[in-house]
Amino acid sequence: MTPPLVDPTALQELGSQLDSPAVAKGFAREYTRMWDRRYQSLATSLDSGDDAAALDAVLSLKTSSAMVGGVRLAELAGELEDAIRVRDAGLARLLLHEVAESGNETVDELQVGYLEES
Repeated sequence: MTPPLVDPTALQELGSQLDSPAVAKGFAREYTRMWDRRYQSLATSLDSGDDAAALDAVLSLKTSSAMVGGVRLAELAGELEDAIRVRDAGLARLLLHEVAESGNETVDELQVGYLEES
């Protein structure tokens, strides 16, 4: 079963934990702003064969995606992490493409479904 693109309760829970929905919304806003940079860092690291940098980038992506409720992207980032760890470059390239698509969709969903709310 394919996980949902975004779980809206994750940001609600983050807002509750921080006792500030505004801080959670700010985190989500920064996440959407940083998406392109995060993805480029990951893609560049994979292309250059820098496994340490690729792991750093994919772990950052996995963690931050989970925090904003990007369930599908966090799961794909976990699969990509595994591929990097076992040095399966072919699978990593395939997963990178899926990460790009899911990341763009996640950012769109956050912007429309969460950040544009009043």
